[in-house]
Amino acid sequence: MDDRNRAPRILAVSWGHMEVEGLGVGKDFKLYPGGGRPWDWTETGTQHEPGIQPADVEELLLHGATTVVLSQGMDRQLQVDPDTLRALQERSVTVHVVDTRDAVKIYNDLVDDVAVGGLFHSTC
Repeated sequence: MDDRNRAPRILAVSWGHMEVEGLGVGKDFKLYPGGGRPWDWTETGTQHEPGIQPADVEELLLHGATTVVLSQGMDRQLQVDPDTLRALQERSVTVHVVDTRDAVKIYNDLVDDVAVGGLFHSTC
């Protein structure tokens, strides 16, 4: 995969803290082929329940992600709205929904070979 289109690797994760290649340090991130940015839940009204909204993943798809990793937080407190999973399925996007530590591992394992995007929540 061309490095310009590769999603940034997650360099470190701990409670409330993530370090992302080329983006620096933050708490929650949206990552996608070619880049990423901090994930501000207030943009789409995301809350722990009903969870990750279809609008949250749209940006990942617009940047070419064909596989999406959704982290539910360290203790899996962040839900995923069923409409989000349905929307991804309708677009034939491969989805992984796991706790944050597993999400980081899956995502980093894919960045060199797959157009992967992800939403990462580093607390609860």
